[in-house]
Amino acid sequence: MKQSSSVADLTDELRKEVNRYSPGGKLPSSRALVERFRVSPVTVSRALAQLAAEGLVVTRPGAGAYRARPRTPLAATGDTSWQEVALSADGAADLVPRTVDASGVTVCLAAPPPGVIEFSGGYPHPSLQPEKAMAAALSRAGRRPGAWGRPPLDGLPELREWFARGIGDTVTAADVLITSGGQSALTTALRALAPPGAPVLVESPTYPGMLAIARAAGLRPVPVPVDRDGVRPDLLADAFRATGARVFVCQPLFQNPTGAVLAADRRPEVLRIAREAGAFVVEDDFVRRLPHEDSGPLPRPLAAEDPDGVVVHVCSLTKATSPSFRVGALAARGPVLERLRAIQIVDTFFVPRPLQEAALELVGSPAWPRHQRTLSTELRARRDAMTAGLALRLPELALPHIPSGGYHLWLRLPDGLDEPALQSAALRAGVAFTPGRPYFSAEPTAAHIRLSFAAVSGTEEIAEGLRRLRAACDEALGGPVPQFVRHTPAVL
Repeated sequence: MKQSSSVADLTDELRKEVNRYSPGGKLPSSRALVERFRVSPVTVSRALAQLAAEGLVVTRPGAGAYRARPRTPLAATGDTSWQEVALSADGAADLVPRTVDASGVTVCLAAPPPGVIEFSGGYPHPSLQPEKAMAAALSRAGRRPGAWGRPPLDGLPELREWFARGIGDTVTAADVLITSGGQSALTTALRALAPPGAPVLVESPTYPGMLAIARAAGLRPVPVPVDRDGVRPDLLADAFRATGARVFVCQPLFQNPTGAVLAADRRPEVLRIAREAGAFVVEDDFVRRLPHEDSGPLPRPLAAEDPDGVVVHVCSLTKATSPSFRVGALAARGPVLERLRAIQIVDTFFVPRPLQEAALELVGSPAWPRHQRTLSTELRARRDAMTAGLALRLPELALPHIPSGGYHLWLRLPDGLDEPALQSAALRAGVAFTPGRPYFSAEPTAAHIRLSFAAVSGTEEIAEGLRRLRAACDEALGGPVPQFVRHTPAVL
């Protein structure tokens, strides 16, 4: 973290000085910058690389760095309005028009403006990521024999075996494909299991990224309600009968956004209902590695209780590591595995071998169990801080379920408090959250918001974020307008 800060500081200093040089003028040598700013040669190299990426300087190996010359203005752009007709005509014959809408996902991926507290994040804060362990793993992986060669198309056998052990005794390495994270695996699964125009049953509410995948593939998401014990089997059976669907996508463990865990008595019912309908269950086991310290023993994945190949299992290392550590797995049995494999090969060829090797190094190191224990403890502390703060500052926001895993809370807004109005007021107050509407494939039952407690720096920032959210609620309900200076730090 200190090194990253040094790079940013030096970059800022050099950015201010670049204009002192004429276009094409040579900047001081790296050695001179090291001596002047008392930083390492690596820090200088990274700062110059950042300025080069911004187009401010040009680096020439063996010669040094020079101020970039002004770019030649681009010619006037042509008329692209014809594309509206072409793109519309492309899906004119589709039974269900494809809709490529990333807005529900972008809100969890995009960084908020400076100074805005991030209750909207979908990944752990950098302080919760095993940065040193990942860096060491990547360094060791890069030195492995053959690390930069072509990997097996299904993934490294040792990594497939590791994922198989985590799913259950009934799953072997031969049942596993290594994927580029969970989102890629879900995309492959839906493309393999449902033709364009087909219905696909989804939990309601559910993960917006999965809804975006389905709609982009021309599928028709059909909602099946979820309560605090997971999906309701009676309504699932009704939905299969009414639609003739052959796919049901669910998150049985710490469901996004409700945090629900599929109850023990419902688990065999879900498998039985899907089997009788001749349908697949896509199990998105996305946060199995994010239990809280008080979670107790976790239920096994549905795939571990499925002898008939009903379940296509999706899991990933990404949530427990870093947004950029995109290594996941698909597990399935029977002929469907070959279809999944073929689609993945056509789409991506394979997951880069250095990343697979780094994953093996990471999960096999002593740092991995230590990181998991630390993450479990910290997530519980943050969850408790947020739930206590909500009870104190925002008691009108209903919290029907406190999860024992995952990274967020799902809250129902009181009548009269509008999601868009609250979201706008919150940004003005300096806090970002995820609105509930994108989590519903049809009309929502009520107004909701999702608050992430993992993407912030700690409990102090949670307390400040809730204070700002209180001010935003007051404004949205007609109270005083909260004041927020965008350049203030996130934790006051």
